[in-house]
Amino acid sequence: MYEDKRFYFDDHYMVIEGIRSLLSDEKTIEWKGHATNAGACLAFLQREQPDIVLMDINLPDKNGIELCKEVKEKYPSVFVIGLSTFNQKSFIQKMMDNGASGYVLKNATQEELMQAISTVLTGKTFLSFDASQTLLKVKDNNIILTRREIEVLELIAEGLTNNIIAARLFISSTTVDTHRKNLLTKFGVKNTAALVRSAVQMQIID
Repeated sequence: MYEDKRFYFDDHYMVIEGIRSLLSDEKTIEWKGHATNAGACLAFLQREQPDIVLMDINLPDKNGIELCKEVKEKYPSVFVIGLSTFNQKSFIQKMMDNGASGYVLKNATQEELMQAISTVLTGKTFLSFDASQTLLKVKDNNIILTRREIEVLELIAEGLTNNIIAARLFISSTTVDTHRKNLLTKFGVKNTAALVRSAVQMQIID
């Protein structure tokens, strides 16, 4: 029976422990370790290469999409599966374009995660059901947002002011204003109403 060696990369320890617990009884899997930032991930890969890396997208020191491309360029034999809370086409498509062999949402069941692992090991690609549906129904866009930008965007959509958003997220109103301006630029719109409308149409927010 094939034993696949896995390495998990996420910036949240509880998530790491949850995934490890989920797969702990799988006899075909050897857990090789985990990292919470890109530097630690790359350092690990210099020492040994697992068969599969499960990689989050939103990371503290480097975008997981960019890291995926770097890992695949340096270690083409390593399969990367994106494992994220983000179910937007821009994230899924960019991750796959940068060399990922699969994309699974963090609400996946143990069965779905095992299916993803076994599928990519055969050289095929795997998308979780929700991710595949997103790619089918969402119009093409290349907008990449950070976790904080999505948080700000959701609160903007609720009609909250910069001061209230700042209080909710424990950041300054100046920082909120910067995020707001960056969002307008990324979406190519001139006002908040157009920003929210575009984000809803792209299904980035509900």
